[in-house]
Amino acid sequence: MELEKVTILGALVPGIPVYVLHSWLAMVVLIVAALILRRRLSLVPSGFQNVMESVADFFLNFLGRSLIGSHWGRVFYPFIGAIGLYILVCNMMGLIPGFASATANINVTASVAVVVFLVYQYYGFKIHGISYINHFLGPIRKIYALPLMALIFFVEVISHIVRPITLSVRLFGNMVSKEILMFVLLMLVPAIIPVIILGLGTLIGIIQAFVFALLTALYIAGSVEEAH
Repeated sequence: MELEKVTILGALVPGIPVYVLHSWLAMVVLIVAALILRRRLSLVPSGFQNVMESVADFFLNFLGRSLIGSHWGRVFYPFIGAIGLYILVCNMMGLIPGFASATANINVTASVAVVVFLVYQYYGFKIHGISYINHFLGPIRKIYALPLMALIFFVEVISHIVRPITLSVRLFGNMVSKEILMFVLLMLVPAIIPVIILGLGTLIGIIQAFVFALLTALYIAGSVEEAH
């Protein structure tokens, strides 16, 4: 609660949770950046366009086509890229004095994780129909293997339910620990550590955004592929 009192947005817009305000701000930043980039598109990219094209290419080829496949990778990479960039902006916002990382609140990370869970489950059933259940039954689907199939089904259901929990808690825990570590180090050695702290915070923010996007791509890949 003390963090909420010192943030700029918390002071400007009282009554709304700080994590909500910073989540909205991250979305506004991404929308404005997209509109600016759209107005300045050029056949010879440079500057900001060059950076964003490299980022888009990374999401398309590494997290899209290489993990999900050529067709579905192209379909889902805007979704994966939007989540990755949103989390990255939220993470980086905590490095700016007077602001906070929205992803350091479990409500934000859980909401994104639930969206990922619902999307890949929806497309699993949309693409495969009722046969999507085969993903939960294991490789042997014979009458004599019914007990094993029931056990695998139970384990798979539990593992899928746990996925949004682990996604949200992992990101939340890492961002909270990052902010605590940065605060402690800054209090201990304020004259020497700031640059190191910013470098560490930036690295953690990038890695956590990448891990979340990577796991999202893996979950989608598992739902759209044929069950074996």
